[in-house]
Amino acid sequence: MHWSDQGLVLGLRRHGESAAIVELMTQGHGRCRGLVRGAFSRAARPVLQPGNLVAAQWRARLEDQLGAFALEPLSTRAARYLDAAHALHGVSYLCEMLRLLPERDPYPELWDMADAIAQDLPSLHRAPELLARFEAALLAALGFGLDLEACALTGRRDDLAFVSPKTGRAVCRDAGTPWGDRLLPYPVLLAAPPGAPSSNAELADCWRLTGHFLARHVLEPRALALPQARAAYQALAMRRPSGG
Repeated sequence: MHWSDQGLVLGLRRHGESAAIVELMTQGHGRCRGLVRGAFSRAARPVLQPGNLVAAQWRARLEDQLGAFALEPLSTRAARYLDAAHALHGVSYLCEMLRLLPERDPYPELWDMADAIAQDLPSLHRAPELLARFEAALLAALGFGLDLEACALTGRRDDLAFVSPKTGRAVCRDAGTPWGDRLLPYPVLLAAPPGAPSSNAELADCWRLTGHFLARHVLEPRALALPQARAAYQALAMRRPSGG
């Protein structure tokens, strides 16, 4: 068995004296692992940093085996993370979210989003909004998509102000105000076109919403919690001038 692809480095685990099991999120083959020999050599270590983009060749005798990777660097962007604490927290946060996906299932839309995020992490101009949208897309990919198009109670598509914490469906202001303290704020950021400026308050509302459903539907059933890197990144992102 053999395939070639490009992928984001998620991390590695030592295997024996000098080899490592490297985990990638690939464009066409999903999240995959493979053995890399000489992974801790002076030449290989800079390539195998989380967030880097690599060209990968995977080989195995059988499809269900671990297999071995031959990796070549395409973009060693991780070096740019070292000067920014938010970027270091951000790449850890991104990698932990990608690890929630099942192995060897391709998610090309999520891969494209993750690649764009990894490229933009040193800046706080676009990456926070991209990460918020990524979490919503991740929920949808895992079967827990939010329904934000119309009010669940009235069918109205205007003046949407809340989201049910149980169903993930939108609720308009008139219908939801009597129970407003029990509802989550509507994520204006997710309803806006990609690239539209957003306030830090809108970003916080979005992260609160996606964090609630990630914890409820994805993490808690696996006895996991939201990653600490997520909270650390968000705290730093909130210090940027509002609107990016």
